[in-house]
Amino acid sequence: MEPSLAGTAEGGGRFRASEHQHVRYNPLRDDWVLVSAHRVKRPWQGQLEKPPPEDVPRWDPKNPLCPGATRANGEVNPNYEGTFVFPNDFPALQPDAPEPDDSDHPLFRAAPARGVCKVMCFHPWSDLTLPLMSLPEIRAVIDAWAELATELGASYPWVQIFENKGAMMGCSNPHPHCQVWASSFLPNEACLEDRTQRQHLSQHGVPMLLEYAEQEACRKERLVAENADWLVVVPYWATWPYQTLLLPRRHVCRLQDLSDSEKDSLASIMQRLLIKYDNLFEVSFPYSMGWHGAPTGPYLEEDCRHWQLHAHYYPPLLRSATVRKFMVGYEMLAQAQRDLTPEQAAERLRSLSEVHYKKRAEEL
Repeated sequence: MEPSLAGTAEGGGRFRASEHQHVRYNPLRDDWVLVSAHRVKRPWQGQLEKPPPEDVPRWDPKNPLCPGATRANGEVNPNYEGTFVFPNDFPALQPDAPEPDDSDHPLFRAAPARGVCKVMCFHPWSDLTLPLMSLPEIRAVIDAWAELATELGASYPWVQIFENKGAMMGCSNPHPHCQVWASSFLPNEACLEDRTQRQHLSQHGVPMLLEYAEQEACRKERLVAENADWLVVVPYWATWPYQTLLLPRRHVCRLQDLSDSEKDSLASIMQRLLIKYDNLFEVSFPYSMGWHGAPTGPYLEEDCRHWQLHAHYYPPLLRSATVRKFMVGYEMLAQAQRDLTPEQAAERLRSLSEVHYKKRAEEL
């Protein structure tokens, strides 16, 4: 089914994406999302979230991510001054797990799963987040990401770098950090994006997300921020209200393939995007984000030209700092649905100041 975004609505009248429901195709996931922008006008009497605390102490000996703090396993963190990487004390993947027994029926299959899980602190101060860090500090985070991707990717097929920011997204420690999970298998999302990008290159002769970035750079309507090397868009097929996609302008397969200048410009555009996020509702904006690039390990010797490096940002907030989008009911049982158009979300983010609201308040 191919939805038409121009035509006549049933009962007469011109179709307007901002007023009339329609479905949009996501070529990266090979699925559809229902866009129902008129629903955002409905009154909300449901759950209100608790805004994140503004009084996080800079150092707390009880916070296991702080310098000098004692973690659950009894180890004491060094008095680090930059980034700090250590093995996750409660890893979801371990390198020496035994293999499951052979299945006696095709409906009850299991396969080996091995790997390593690491935690990376961005900064020694608990009261900072990425948008409040300096560009050199953000660049140090990017360098550490690339180093981990190279180190773990030497043997593991998939290295997933991800950040859960805020208690709303399951972050249990108020300290700037991310996680890195390396697995002996390609996870579902990686397999899906590998298939769709491979098909696109085969059918169209150009990497999907390279072509997509070029199109969005020209169309502008979903553009949030851009510089010489990168652009941020609310994707045409976005599911979450203020979801964004961070894309390089040139063809890059993996994070570790970036040049020094591209890492500098990445630090800049990340800071700009995350300041806009915080400024939207003047709150430390929660999200889950992560990097996707070509598989590693044994795939380093294979042709992965169909891949294009990119980062997904999935923030849950919809109307305010206390009203979030819930993916339940129809979304779980039928398909994804969103309550405002990607174009409306992009326009709102694009118009926001790139000076953090806390720094503006300090200047008054």
